[in-house]
Amino acid sequence: MTQDTQAESLGFADLNLPSSLLDTVRKLGYERPSPIQAATIPALIEGRDVIGMAQTGTGKTAAFALPILAKIKSGSKNPQALVLCPTRELAIQVSEAFQSYAANIPNFHVLPIYGGQDMRTQLRGLQRGVQVIVGTPGRLLDHLDRRSLDLSELHTVVLDEADEMLRMGFNEDVEAILKKTPGNHQIALFSATMPPPIRRVADTYLKNPVEVKIETSVTTNENIEQFYWLVSGTNKLEALTRILEVEDFEGMIIFVRTKNSTVDLAERLNARGFSAAPLNGDMNQALRERTIEQLKGGKLDMIIATDVAARGLDVERISHVLNFDIPYDDEAYVHRIGRTGRGGRTGKAILFVAPRERRMLRSIEKTTRQKITEMQLPSRQDLIHRRTQEFKAAVTDSINMENKSFFQRIIAEMCHEQEISPEDVAAALAYLLQKDRPLLPPKGKEPSERPEREKREREFTPERSKKGELPNLGNAQSLRDYPEIVMERFRLDVGRNHNVSPREIVGAIANEADIDSCYIGQIKIFDDFSTVDLPAGMPDELFQMLKKTRVMQRPINLKRLDENGAKLAEANQQKQPPRNNKPRTNKPRKPAGKKRDFKGKDRS
Repeated sequence: MTQDTQAESLGFADLNLPSSLLDTVRKLGYERPSPIQAATIPALIEGRDVIGMAQTGTGKTAAFALPILAKIKSGSKNPQALVLCPTRELAIQVSEAFQSYAANIPNFHVLPIYGGQDMRTQLRGLQRGVQVIVGTPGRLLDHLDRRSLDLSELHTVVLDEADEMLRMGFNEDVEAILKKTPGNHQIALFSATMPPPIRRVADTYLKNPVEVKIETSVTTNENIEQFYWLVSGTNKLEALTRILEVEDFEGMIIFVRTKNSTVDLAERLNARGFSAAPLNGDMNQALRERTIEQLKGGKLDMIIATDVAARGLDVERISHVLNFDIPYDDEAYVHRIGRTGRGGRTGKAILFVAPRERRMLRSIEKTTRQKITEMQLPSRQDLIHRRTQEFKAAVTDSINMENKSFFQRIIAEMCHEQEISPEDVAAALAYLLQKDRPLLPPKGKEPSERPEREKREREFTPERSKKGELPNLGNAQSLRDYPEIVMERFRLDVGRNHNVSPREIVGAIANEADIDSCYIGQIKIFDDFSTVDLPAGMPDELFQMLKKTRVMQRPINLKRLDENGAKLAEANQQKQPPRNNKPRTNKPRKPAGKKRDFKGKDRS
């Protein structure tokens, strides 16, 4: 049955959650369950299988995490719940959410498991005991093949973002894991869409599931200009400092993820001459109210806040919201930037996005149905111009000061005694006044001062790495439909002798480089090496990161191959004695071929 449920009339107390979880939810600042939470939590607590169709950012993590925690037996050391995620970033995010929700559960442990992490670290975590496992399909299957993962006490399996796992070629791995799990557990499947392969999995493995479909209507205020800066080169604090110097703002809220970050960032900004204060859940009500009053009255220019601490905050002076840390929840982003642009006023929102967080940016844009504009950091010349203008204004305001004649006499005496001009004295005084904040900032290796590298970074998207304008490929088309996209061929130091398949290569590159798998071109696998085609223009930082990526527990040592190098490599390979199995190839977005025994493999 399909439910389009509204949660306005329900509270978390109406969802049959234990009191310990209700207390945690209240402390985290959640007031009412989202529609997906209101519809799925009661069914999961009853033990029913569930299919939840909802976009990222609608509160899906709490929808399955809270029911799982409601049934956790903290005394047992074997996993009781298994959550499958398409990427390591999502696995870490879900693990952190479990840890937050389980604040009142003694001896609770959650372990993220994903490719690229040291296997020994994961084995030690499993040996210590863990109640919830959150991981990517390939690495979870590795542990099951090694028999290092005991699922005998498993009561819940969650497939999070199932359509994304299908798109990344993990469908066979997911089914292999489901076949290895005990038969008496419940399954929750969450997916933004329901393509036929996902529907087939649901029909095969779920028993009489409750189906919930949530239509999102999250939008942002049209009065708010939205921008993002792709974190690169300069660290975030330096970038924030530049923005604060150049932007014209009255009051600002800077959002971070943790309470400690509010205090740390406020102290760092104060040390740089800004007026900032933290706002977090550890502050008592009196201190919170005093901080907000200082912001309202202009005694503070900015507050550094967490999502929980800023709930219900309405200060007319707030003209800017800056997301120093990108929120994990799309709706949290909407709530954050909603602190500005109220009552018909205009506002501006800025979002810092690390390279690995671009997927979250795309999710926010999809949820809000609005494109966020990329911005460039203010240049060194912008800083010089701004500081110079402020200096001139300060000097001009001081010309009409009282007792000016006293200082004029001192300057005249200095000029006579030292035989120097008034201009020299004025320049020396300006230096003394500005030496702690020089009008000429020191030159540094900023992204805005490296045009060639910045150009390469901007070009490294499939939409820009091309000869002509192309539509957004999305997830529906492959590179074969757009031959205009310029590709480069790379060599990887893993091959057939290392039991590698295209799936492992696609997973590693998609996770490490945040390159959509539909933009990974042809893969050829030979005895001692493989080749892969990727969009041209890869920035050096990303190239160096990929060189260190491991596949099958081996560094791939990525190398660029020009046309002659590629032909030579393949010619040398063909000189070796023939083998029965031919080089495997992988066309974009096609899953791997025949099923094999992947025992001992390290999948990303």
